[in-house]
Amino acid sequence: MVAQSGGKPADAPSNEPDKPGQSEQSMGGLVLQLNMMGRAFVSSPHRNQLFMLLAGVVLVIAVTGYFQILLNAWNQPFYDALARKDLAQFLQQLLVFIAIAGGLLILNVTQTWLNWMVKLKLRQGLVEDLIGQWMKPRRAFRLANSSKFGVNPDQRLHEDARHLTELSTDLGIGLLSASIYLASFITVLWSLSSGFVFNIEGYSFAIPGYMVWAALFYAVTASLLSWHVGGPLIGLNADRYAREAEFRFSLVRVSEHVDAISLNNGEKDEERQLNLDLKAVLLAMRRLVTATARLAWITSGYGWFTQVAPFLVAAPIYFAGNLTFGGLMVAVGAFNQVQSQLRWFVDNFNTIADWRATLLRVANFRSAVTTIDSQQAAASHIEFTETEENDIRLDNLVIEAPSGHCRLSEEHIEIKAGERVLVVSEPGANKTLLFRTLAGLWPFGTGQVSIPKEGQVTFMPRRPYLPQGTLRQVLSYPQPVAKFEQADFEHALSAIGLGHFTVDLDRTVRWDKDLGDEEQQSLAFARLALQKPAWIVIDEALEGVDEATRDKIFAIFDKDLAQSTIVHIGRAGPKAAAFNRTIRLVNDRTAAQSAGDKSPRDNTRQSFWEGGKDI
Repeated sequence: MVAQSGGKPADAPSNEPDKPGQSEQSMGGLVLQLNMMGRAFVSSPHRNQLFMLLAGVVLVIAVTGYFQILLNAWNQPFYDALARKDLAQFLQQLLVFIAIAGGLLILNVTQTWLNWMVKLKLRQGLVEDLIGQWMKPRRAFRLANSSKFGVNPDQRLHEDARHLTELSTDLGIGLLSASIYLASFITVLWSLSSGFVFNIEGYSFAIPGYMVWAALFYAVTASLLSWHVGGPLIGLNADRYAREAEFRFSLVRVSEHVDAISLNNGEKDEERQLNLDLKAVLLAMRRLVTATARLAWITSGYGWFTQVAPFLVAAPIYFAGNLTFGGLMVAVGAFNQVQSQLRWFVDNFNTIADWRATLLRVANFRSAVTTIDSQQAAASHIEFTETEENDIRLDNLVIEAPSGHCRLSEEHIEIKAGERVLVVSEPGANKTLLFRTLAGLWPFGTGQVSIPKEGQVTFMPRRPYLPQGTLRQVLSYPQPVAKFEQADFEHALSAIGLGHFTVDLDRTVRWDKDLGDEEQQSLAFARLALQKPAWIVIDEALEGVDEATRDKIFAIFDKDLAQSTIVHIGRAGPKAAAFNRTIRLVNDRTAAQSAGDKSPRDNTRQSFWEGGKDI
C-alpha cells in the first residue's frame, strides 16, 4: 500500500463557506439513486433474511390495521353507553378494550423488534457492499486522489450509511403502515358519509363519501405547501453533512499530528483552522434551522387545525341527526386516521429531506467507487499488463505530472529475475511518481509497464504502513500469521536489530505510534525478511535509516533475500556498489511542452493531480 500523508481534503471549506448544496452534486434523479442502492442490497448475501423480515413487517402491520379498525369501531358502543349512562355496557366495553389493547401491545412490541432487525440487516448489507467495492485493488487510492467523493470515506461508510439505513427503515415502514391504514379506514369513512344529503337554501345534493374527499383535500394542500416551503432542506442537509465530515477530518488530522504541531508551536494556527471549519458547520446549521422554522409554520399549523377539522367535517351529519354521539366519535377517528395517513408526507417532510440528502451522499460515493476504474482507464495512456514472464519490462515510458513530465533514460528496459537495480533521478524528476506508476497507481503518461502477475511483487513506500493488531500480524501483513513459524518471526526481527521485540510478538498496540520512525522503517524490512517476496520495489526507504541499520538491511538483501529481485528508487549513497545496474529518471521537457495546456483540460487528470497527496 502506498502511504499518504495528511492534508486538507479537496473539497474543504475555505474562509468563505460555499453556498448551500454546493459541496454535493446529484449523481442523477431519485430513481437512479435508488437503483444504485438497490443493486447493493440485491447482491448482499443477507437479502433472504432481509426479505423474510420485511414479510414479517407487512404481516404485523396488516394485523395491526385490522385491530385499529376494531378499536375505532369500539368507540360507538363505548361512547353511546356513556351517553345513555349504561354502566353494564360501559364495563363490558372496557373488557373489550383491554382485549384489543392487549393485542395491539403484542403487535407493537413485535413490530419494534422487526424494525430494528431490518435496520441491522440493511446496514450490514449496505456497509459490506460499500467496503467491498471500496477495497477492490487500488480503488481506494484512485478515489482519494481523483474524486471529491473519496474525501472522508469513513464518514460515508459509517455515519452516512447508518443514518441512511435507519431513515430508510423508518420511512419505508411508516409509508407501508400509512398505506395499509389508509386502505382500511377509507372504507369506514366512505360508508359513514355515503348517504348524507346536503340541504342548502332549498337545494339538495349528495356528495358520495364527502368526508373522504374532505380528508383528501386537507392532506393534499398540506403536502403541496410543505414541498414548496421545505424543498431547500434536501440541499441544506447535504451541505451540512459535508461540512460535518470536513470538520471531523480536521479534528482527526490534528489528533494524528499533535506531536509535530506541539513541537512547532502550531496550536494557534490549528485552532484558527478548526474554528474556520466549525464556522462552516455552524453556518450550514443556521441555514438549516431557518428553513426548518419556515416549514414548521406549515406542519404545526396544520397539526393544530387537525384537532377540530374532523368535527367540522362531520358536524353536518351529526346535527342533521344522522349520527349518534358514538357514531360521531367513530367518524372523527376514521377521519383522523385517513387524513393522518394522507398527511404522512407533511409529517415526515423533514425526515424525507434528511433521507434524500443522505441517500445522495451514499449513492454518490458508491457510484464514484464503482466507476473510478473505467474513468481512469479512459483517461490513461500508460498500458499496464501482468505477465507470466519472470521480468519487469518498461517500454517508452513517459510519466505526466502537473509539475513536469519525466521519463527513463532508456526507452526499453528489461529487469530480469535476481537483478539489483538502482533508479536515480536528476533534480526535478519525480521518483515517487515512477514508484506509483510501477505499482499501477499513477495512470497518466505514455508507454507500457509489464510486471509479474499480481501477488509476486511487493511495493515498499517511503513511509511503511503498520496495520492494527499484534506485532506478529504487522510482520505477516497482508499474509496470514499461520503461514510462518515462531522461529521465522524471531529471525526476521533479529536480522534487522529488533530482537528485543520478540517478547512483544503477541502484544497489540498502535505500532505506528509506539515505535519511532526508524524502528518503523526497520520493521518494514523485517517484514521483507520474513515474507521473502520474489520481487521488491522500494521507494527511497533506505534514506531514512542510519548507517548501522542500512548495513543490516543490505545483509538481509544478501542472505534472506538472495533470490529476490530488488529495484530501489532513490539516491546513490555509500551502498550503490551493491546494485549491479543503475537506471536514470530524467526530466522530459519536450513532452511537457508538446502537451501544452491540453492535460489540464482533462477533468480526470486535473482532479487526480489536485487530489494527489505526498507527491
